Amino acid sequence: WLPLAEQGDVDAQYNLGQLYRRGQGVPQDDQEAVTWYRRAAEQGYPEAQYNLGLMYANGQGVPQDYVLAHMWFNLAGSNGQKKAVKTRNLVEKLMTPSQIEEAQRLARNWKPTKE
Repeated sequence: WLPLAEQGDVDAQYNLGQLYRRGQGVPQDDQEAVTWYRRAAEQGYPEAQYNLGLMYANGQGVPQDYVLAHMWFNLAGSNGQKKAVKTRNLVEKLMTPSQIEEAQRLARNWKPTKE
């Protein structure tokens, strides 16, 4: 998957993220998982957006950041990822109103990018 992922293939990027997060066939590495999830998420891949939200919510491979977690869950839900809205609502309970407002602003202004 690595050559395809490096060329911008979102499926390969997401799958590499999964392998690194789980340590399947590669050493377990949350930071590397975040790298690959982010590349797919930024292209609009809902499962990668959801998993990137989880990484931010739990502080795995990145500093814990509920604002970014909320933003990625919001985007994933908008793109059809079924668990994302429920998870976003759970994270929202841990946030201040201004943090929620910031997350919503980030999600509204977000645009997918192609590699």
